[in-house]
Amino acid sequence: MRLKLVFSFILIFWAMLLVRIYYLSIKSNEYYEEIAEQNVVKSELIAPVRGQILDTKGTPLAINRLGFSIWLAPHLKMGSELEEEISVLTEIFSELNATQIKKDYQKQNSPYNQNFIKVVDFLDYNETVKHFATLNLRDKLKIEPSSQRLYPQNSLASHVIGYVGRANSKDIEKNYMSRLTGYVGRSGVEGYYNGILQGSIGERKTKVTALNKVVEEISFVPPSSSDIELTIDIQLQKHLREIFKKDAGVAIVMDIKDGAILAAGSFPEYDLNQFVTGISAESWNELINDLSHPFTNKLVNGLYPPGSVIKMAIGMSFINSGKIAENWAPHCSGVMELGGRKFRCWKGWGHGKVDLNDAIRESCDVYFYEGSLIVGIDYMASYLDRMGFGRKTNVDLPNEFVGTVPNKAWKMQKYKRPWYQGETVNASIGQGDILITPMQMAKHTAELASGKGLTPHFLKSIEGEKIEFAPKELFTPTEMSQLPRIRKAMFEVANHEKGTATKVLQGIVVPIAAKTGTAQVVGISQTEKTRMKEADMEYYQRSHAWMTTFGPYEKPQYAVTVLVEHGGGGGSAAGPKVKQIYEKLVELGYIKIPEPTEKTDKKQKKRTNN
Repeated sequence: MRLKLVFSFILIFWAMLLVRIYYLSIKSNEYYEEIAEQNVVKSELIAPVRGQILDTKGTPLAINRLGFSIWLAPHLKMGSELEEEISVLTEIFSELNATQIKKDYQKQNSPYNQNFIKVVDFLDYNETVKHFATLNLRDKLKIEPSSQRLYPQNSLASHVIGYVGRANSKDIEKNYMSRLTGYVGRSGVEGYYNGILQGSIGERKTKVTALNKVVEEISFVPPSSSDIELTIDIQLQKHLREIFKKDAGVAIVMDIKDGAILAAGSFPEYDLNQFVTGISAESWNELINDLSHPFTNKLVNGLYPPGSVIKMAIGMSFINSGKIAENWAPHCSGVMELGGRKFRCWKGWGHGKVDLNDAIRESCDVYFYEGSLIVGIDYMASYLDRMGFGRKTNVDLPNEFVGTVPNKAWKMQKYKRPWYQGETVNASIGQGDILITPMQMAKHTAELASGKGLTPHFLKSIEGEKIEFAPKELFTPTEMSQLPRIRKAMFEVANHEKGTATKVLQGIVVPIAAKTGTAQVVGISQTEKTRMKEADMEYYQRSHAWMTTFGPYEKPQYAVTVLVEHGGGGGSAAGPKVKQIYEKLVELGYIKIPEPTEKTDKKQKKRTNN
């Protein structure tokens, strides 16, 4: 029995010993191999160069300056070694700040870090090449290729292009790539398409010694990025800036075929390059305190009362409500009374009997006052919503505002007060609480011209591959049958002797359809019998001037929408700018003017006489 116990003990001992030997020699081998590989294989992530942004003809809008970054070895002695390297750098490059370099180095240096530490993000290529040999001989200093964003057009199309800024901790948390590049798209196309422009990370694996010296490259995956081409034409964009001069406002030129934007300006503009390396406090304060709001992207963040340019949509809501006949024609005496208050038409002596065509052509307010009381605010608001007001256009710009299309529920939720009929009357002519963006107005105008739902966009292609933005169905069959009537009324705005834009657009190179709008920014007292002229008012109390158009009339190609902040009368302030934009479209070949014939001459004379 004792002998069996001894043999059993010996057997168990040897079995355990064999299991342990097997584990140490076979199973643990994979674990220790992995540790050994980590000791000899170094993985280095490589940041891509940001993709370029080009206009529709290949003109550079955002490119990259090539240069160098400076890195220092880890664990330098804080006194002698670090000071010596910094001293060399500041002697060669006088613009460098020694204190800042030291601070950046200390922030990243740690006992666990074995990699070189970046202390200078970017140095000019030509200036650095002069001293390259001297710097490259220093063992504790490393020079690496680097790039910095450059905007060759400076302030031109600044709100469309946008800018890149230094990545902060929140950016890095959301987007690891920004840790490597140090930059992230902040606004405009730079922000909206940041994921495409920043590209993908590259990786290099090398064998290194215990002293971190590279002995062999194992693998290399290069970084990659994509260039994007926009729909905007920089020549047309320059023209917008020239015609706005010192005026504040917006201009948008949109292709009605698919919503592509040929040019779009928010004025005044600002220099994009000042944001790349960090804008000074003085420049920033100057920018944000400017009363013309150059930093606001008015294309999608500017909220304005639309005034009379909303009348096409309001008019269509009337005739589709089931409460008003298409041939309904009330009498305009120049004023409508409601609850002891007078709601005036812009034409003090009235327009007489007006139908929808007349009301759009001559911008009669009383037609819309009376119609709104029949239809009601809730239906009007729901129709405007379906036409794209009070919602995003989905244009490819970040942080788009939706504006306000008020109704009874909106007011109760916001102010805890009931809705009044007078507010319905104000909303019917684009005043009161209703607010829209210029992009919404341009989109709506293009849709009236095309009969399709459009997505406004600036992106044309990615790495040469065209991106399609297909139109969608928007209007019902009944509404499609009504559109020719709306277009005709808009044509008469610009061509009929009673049209509100006929005089200012006289001699325009192509026949267009239009709608003017004068959006008040201050109320008019009920006791004031004669309204003060816009020119006599304080600048910031003058009305905003709108004109939205499409052309050529018979075969529409483009929608052009212009808003002049505090410009006064819509036709007089915005009209000349619209006229010059169409002239440029012809000059650049976007609109072809057919050779005149005897038949077209007679047709033109007939239009003029009408």
